[in-house]
Amino acid sequence: MTIDPVLKANIARSFQRLNLEAAGSFPGTGALSDALNKLAPPKSATPTSISLQQGPSTMFPKAGVDCWMRAVHSFLVSAALTDVSPIWASVAGYYSSHYSVRAIAHILGCFQLFRVGQIVQREFSGNQLQCTYSRKNGSDREHKIYWKFVKANSLFASDPLFTENDSTRDPSDAGHRDFANYKDFLQNFPTFHPLDRVHLRERIQKISSIEFTAPPIPSVSRYPDVESVQVVAYHRLVRFRELLDDILVDNNNFWTVHRNPPWARDLLDYQLVDSRLDAARVAGG
Repeated sequence: MTIDPVLKANIARSFQRLNLEAAGSFPGTGALSDALNKLAPPKSATPTSISLQQGPSTMFPKAGVDCWMRAVHSFLVSAALTDVSPIWASVAGYYSSHYSVRAIAHILGCFQLFRVGQIVQREFSGNQLQCTYSRKNGSDREHKIYWKFVKANSLFASDPLFTENDSTRDPSDAGHRDFANYKDFLQNFPTFHPLDRVHLRERIQKISSIEFTAPPIPSVSRYPDVESVQVVAYHRLVRFRELLDDILVDNNNFWTVHRNPPWARDLLDYQLVDSRLDAARVAGG
């Protein structure tokens, strides 16, 4: 993975201060959104920048890792529901993808504030930290903002695994999720037989071994497209992990603690088939 040197330095810098804290510690629930809400200027038609203290700034990478752990957990739920409930396997798999994208957005400094209706972008300006608040429009929904923000970044712009998630198009992650969530008369209810841990590991191993030449973005026309939902979700959560592993080569204390969650340790190895990765990246340019 080729990473822009400035982007790499900024992400590494945002994690650097976490080495000075108790390894693995997270702030209280809602700490980042609460801090950013308090700092929010009045809504304005033009973006407003303010100085940002180290405290709130260090919570951006923590929020990213927290969201990534949600992605891992949601993926396990999706895999466990593969045969039990195609509806919820699809929805949980979608949220795994969404949490991975949101995790990337957070480590890149983007955070949406629902309560004050603004979008925050943390930026490095020399030795100064700044936070730019932009007015959130009615069409700026979370499932568009974070995906669009990540896709606009140079690291992901040509990566076919990451899209702008336009629910009005097919294939589309959000479109497939919306179909599972909102369409009437799906009538897709198999007998409820949950997977045990052995079968769950086997299912995850199968997902991690599926080869493709282009990411199989889920399609409504193939609903329930559970396999595609799970394959791209798995690749996205692995991509986040690889990104931080590549950048934090000095074994950042915080990331070292959380890169292998204990509750998923016997189920996930975060491995991919190399030929598949290479082909997908070539397809993206």
